[in-house]
Amino acid sequence: MADLSTFDPNSVGLTSNNIFGLPFTEDDAELVLLPVPWEVTISYRDGTSRGPEHIFNASLQIDLYDPDVTDAWKRGISMLPIDKDMRTKSDYKRQCAELIIRHLEDGGIVTENEYLTGKLKEVNESCTWMVGRVYEQTTELLNKGKKVGLVGGDHSTPLGFIKALAERHSDFGILQVDAHADLREAYENFTYSHASIMYNVLKEVPQVSKLVQVGIRDYCDEELVMIRQNPERISTWFDKEIKERQYEGITWKAICKNIIDELPEKVYISFDIDGLDPKLCPNTGTPVPGGFELEQINYLFKLLYESGRQLIGFDLNEVSTGQQNTDGIDNIVGARALYKMCNFMLGNNR
Repeated sequence: MADLSTFDPNSVGLTSNNIFGLPFTEDDAELVLLPVPWEVTISYRDGTSRGPEHIFNASLQIDLYDPDVTDAWKRGISMLPIDKDMRTKSDYKRQCAELIIRHLEDGGIVTENEYLTGKLKEVNESCTWMVGRVYEQTTELLNKGKKVGLVGGDHSTPLGFIKALAERHSDFGILQVDAHADLREAYENFTYSHASIMYNVLKEVPQVSKLVQVGIRDYCDEELVMIRQNPERISTWFDKEIKERQYEGITWKAICKNIIDELPEKVYISFDIDGLDPKLCPNTGTPVPGGFELEQINYLFKLLYESGRQLIGFDLNEVSTGQQNTDGIDNIVGARALYKMCNFMLGNNR
């Protein structure tokens, strides 16, 4: 355990320390964060591959006192160095994906174009590599007895982590906060598209017994059919329905409890920042009007924590500051959302 005798939690966050200005390394931290700077298959705006570093930088501005889980940080939070080789690979393969997306948007058929067919193969192989790499890294951390959180990157990034957890937990649920259902099969021909993460989880990870989605407000007919045909495994709380219940006098507390009641004993949280009101994340890849205040989601997580369920892992993804890195408060909101999840994870002693 790190020596905290000389650490002043009331002082300025030191850049020489780790995330949130904390003096922990991978070895002495109970919770280790894996940054995954990847955004190959994004379908609109880019920037999420830089999310982990921008969150890290903003995290130094966060005061450490948390009234919900006091002094949880003392158990240790550390973020691994950003894999610059992965980010470089993401940048290159993203260019390949853009060619394919533009061709599709122009009405073209990829399979009729030999060059783009080759590029599609490259993209899918690179995404398969990323899933495998994340699986290897998180497996190594879990084998060391670490609690693990993932910081994306786009929403395709946590699949390998979820697979690693599935080798240790035979039955668990996913609480997904998101504007999108992410249940498309191979969206834009990309097997591991950011828009296909939950489709791939349900297809490839049978240990996930229940997917509970919250805040969904942008989805297609195909996804709605999948939701309706799988009521035992998928429960979707659409943003429109949540808001209408609130307009009719039902409290957010009551709605949160209904959501949590659908989850099994063990829970993984997947938090896409675009689940929030886009005023809080204006630079995220695909912002959608509607959504939540951060305090509402923190309250949902607090009730989940108080329910006694075991939080086995989490991810935060789709945080982007835009090309200028100055417009909006995405990185600050992302850092605060991440800190809250870290504290709830550390407060859970199992």
